[in-house]
Amino acid sequence: METTKGRFSAFLRASKYLSRRSLSWNFSSCGYARHVSAIRPRGFATVAAPEDAKKPYYVTTPIFYVNAAPHVGHLYSMVVADTLKRWQVLLGNEDAQLLTGTDEHGMKIQRAALAAGMDTQAFCDMNCQTFKDLAKAANLNHNHFIRTTDTAHKDAVRYFWEMLQHRGYIYTSKHEGWYSVSDETFFPQSAVQSALDPATGRKIMVSVETGKEVEWSSETNYHFRLSAFQDRLLQFYKENETFLRPTTYMPELIKSVSSGLQDLSVSRPVERLTWGIRVPGDETQTIYVWLDALINYLTKAGYPFPPGQEHRLGWPADVHVIGKDIIRFHCVYWPAFLMALDLPLPRHVLVHGHWTMNREKMSKSTGNVVNPFFAIDRFGVDTMRFFLTYQGPVGDDSDYDNEFIIRDYKKLLQWGLGNLAGRIMGVAKWDLRPYIEAAAAGNLPNASSLDSAHQAFIETAPQKVADHMDNLNPKAAIREIMGIIEKTQKYFHQAEPWKDRDQAHRIIYNVCESLRIAGILLQPFMPEKSAELLDLLRVDAAHRSKRSFSVASYGGDYEYGKDVEKSKKILFPPLIVED
Repeated sequence: METTKGRFSAFLRASKYLSRRSLSWNFSSCGYARHVSAIRPRGFATVAAPEDAKKPYYVTTPIFYVNAAPHVGHLYSMVVADTLKRWQVLLGNEDAQLLTGTDEHGMKIQRAALAAGMDTQAFCDMNCQTFKDLAKAANLNHNHFIRTTDTAHKDAVRYFWEMLQHRGYIYTSKHEGWYSVSDETFFPQSAVQSALDPATGRKIMVSVETGKEVEWSSETNYHFRLSAFQDRLLQFYKENETFLRPTTYMPELIKSVSSGLQDLSVSRPVERLTWGIRVPGDETQTIYVWLDALINYLTKAGYPFPPGQEHRLGWPADVHVIGKDIIRFHCVYWPAFLMALDLPLPRHVLVHGHWTMNREKMSKSTGNVVNPFFAIDRFGVDTMRFFLTYQGPVGDDSDYDNEFIIRDYKKLLQWGLGNLAGRIMGVAKWDLRPYIEAAAAGNLPNASSLDSAHQAFIETAPQKVADHMDNLNPKAAIREIMGIIEKTQKYFHQAEPWKDRDQAHRIIYNVCESLRIAGILLQPFMPEKSAELLDLLRVDAAHRSKRSFSVASYGGDYEYGKDVEKSKKILFPPLIVED
């Protein structure tokens, strides 16, 4: 992330000023209470930025923790976010932005590096590269890969901290509670329970929510006045009912916040946590990993923002794609942090469930995890992108099985899309132009009721796909696209163009249009295979407008089908997989 000279100079001046100011703060709760009571909500305190703000469309994945290798859940988050970004490009938003990256601070990293016998930074470098490799293997069209160990990010975090402190939202206090190293968060007594460690049989305390081990911690550290934002958060949820998608998650979020918010511990003593960003002006404390990590979304967008350029690089984010286990961090802590500094809130948080195996949550301890690199090597990147999106856990969890991938490949891709493309080429004798030219000249034979019904269907299908994508539901969108293929197959079979050569021109044209439109709509989901399909139809690749959403309409392009060459290449050949 490059920082412009002017912005960085302004940042340094502000940081030096605030650092001097921070030394004079009186951390007594009375002093801060008076200061906070004087602060009034302003700017973007309870509303998201207007949808028509002039800015690039901005999508983010979670940043992935580098304490262990990536699994199929990481791949799914990447694919969903990438599909949303590519959809915007398909709509003509060429400057759409996608951010992914790695979270590299915190106690889990510190302990994992120690267990591996490695220098902590070297450990992060090694595991970060694995996530970069996964992004490449998944054919991610991301604009930036951020690391929380990047200098620009550390600068942004320090500036953010000092602004919170300047406004009186941070104070020191003794904190006691159950801390989960795995979840990097404190849990109240009501949220923990005793359990037996399956590996050792010893009695441990675990989080009720996540099942991860917790340990008792008593320390003096910095706190963020989260409790001051309860009413403002509830008002925000009320005014932005679609902030959290799917909206089925919203009632539980509102219930949780309505039950009360406690101030949040936002630092840890250095003697407990050395691997992280030091609190500005206090080398004895390390900034809480979640406060650090969440700011990555701002870092990429150019924070701290030069006056008048708040939206230039995309902020506020249009969509944060996250797993359901980090809703609290993204929908409670993150909005409150932003409200405290009067920064625009993200427009939407898209939540997905977990991938399971045999209906059980994947876990490294039980060995039921899926290596995403092996899956991509075995089935191909577009097959995996298709399966994950088509069967993905939007809302509820989804079960993962290699047999499910093979089943969907054969039924929907090989015998569905691939078979339809091959059959229409055979019937047309690999010469599509006569049928397309007849349509362009208005010389198609009169439509039968079957022809009219199919034409009406494919005229409305693209907008239905667009509506699903507008609602941040790629799963419903890809199912709508595959519905085009399924219904076109039935139409092709019932219309029997090989029997009536006079009527065949309209039937073949309708099928070609169905394939062309489906190929255009599939580009965000299956970039390589959709390109192969459009190449097969000779849809002009030199002019991007010919493959954009604007021409994904019946009769939207009469110039394709030129010089179609007979090819033995099969779009979806039989899978050759080894058990």
